[in-house]
Amino acid sequence: MAFQIPRGTQDILPGEVEKWQFIENTARELCNKFQYKEVRTPIFEHTELFARGVGESTDIVQKEMYTFQDRKGRSITLRPEGTASTVRAFVEKKLFANAIQPTKLYYIGPMFRYERPQTGRFRQFVQFGVEAIGSNDPAIDAEVIALAMTLYQSVGLKKLKLIINSLGDGDSRTNHREALIAHFQPRINEFCSDCQNRLTQNPLRILDCKKDRDHELLETAPKILDYLNEDSKLYFEKVQEYLTNIGISFEVDASLVRGLDYYNHTAFEIMSDSEGFGAITTLCGGGRYNGLVEDVGGPETPGIGFALSIERLIAALEAEGVQLPLSTGVDCYLVSMGEKAKDKTVTLLHELRMAGLRAEKDYEDKKMKAQFKSADRHNARFVAVLGDEELVQNVIAIKDMETGSQENVSLEKLVSYLKERL
Repeated sequence: MAFQIPRGTQDILPGEVEKWQFIENTARELCNKFQYKEVRTPIFEHTELFARGVGESTDIVQKEMYTFQDRKGRSITLRPEGTASTVRAFVEKKLFANAIQPTKLYYIGPMFRYERPQTGRFRQFVQFGVEAIGSNDPAIDAEVIALAMTLYQSVGLKKLKLIINSLGDGDSRTNHREALIAHFQPRINEFCSDCQNRLTQNPLRILDCKKDRDHELLETAPKILDYLNEDSKLYFEKVQEYLTNIGISFEVDASLVRGLDYYNHTAFEIMSDSEGFGAITTLCGGGRYNGLVEDVGGPETPGIGFALSIERLIAALEAEGVQLPLSTGVDCYLVSMGEKAKDKTVTLLHELRMAGLRAEKDYEDKKMKAQFKSADRHNARFVAVLGDEELVQNVIAIKDMETGSQENVSLEKLVSYLKERL
């Protein structure tokens, strides 16, 4: 029986995985500069965490989660996003008691959602996200947005658009919610069943509906910016001021809402402006979630974060034709002629690797010409040739594959010779 990979998943093989490693390393280095520390949470959690943390009315909870019962009948869900798990860890491990606040965390790992696979979207996907928990300062909002933008720019993307909005505080959202209900209720039967349920659960989600996005009432729906109280207005103005001061361009879009229930105040998305990217242009989304920590059993603690899909980032790189500066090939390929020389290359190979060099040799008893071809396939910078005669003389011939020059060096100086030239 021939097995095939499940739909919506992917094998990332050598030749492609190097892109992932480069992006993930870039993200880790960037988080180190911004002083965000890595957190690793379980791939599965109790279902109630996501129902409460993500929101009962969201498509994720209602339609997209991989949920099952374990052997003791407990409902378990493969994590569909990273924020709820990170906040759960923050509460459970009492990180709010640490002397250094806010608590600044990041994660990189697989998430799972049952949705229709398409370009850059998979049922198992890798998400990079950051969470800054414990500050109400609008400067931390600007910092989180800046981190996301800097990552995209660091890997070479240029055609980016940052969209921001404010969802306001609790009072602002309550007033806006009532206005939305009054706006949609008379004609709610014209909307999909999901939106009809959202009318009382979370009418803001109607604005984010994919099925009814062309309905005329969405165009005339009350805008949250018209319902912001004075504190919310000042907060949003300060976020914009900080973004402007650090040189990050943005557009304010009053129709922007995020797909998760826990957002308030600042909400943002980063989109690809590349023509070849496709219809769904969002690369990254995030925002402030004051109240989420309390929802999962913690003390009153504000927070803000974002998450992005590595798959969609790679799709954006391909759409813009960006070539990542990947380090491929080996520093030295060892070619041997004769049994004693072949045995010696085993020791030499280990010495090169322990010295920090990328090295390889033949393991198929190929002829010398075939070994050189193998060195070419490995994109070797240098080829070191050792025969039984050279072994007796305690020397090895090193060929520079870029210049074609060749010279003999003593076996003891092989490592230092290569390091000097690399």
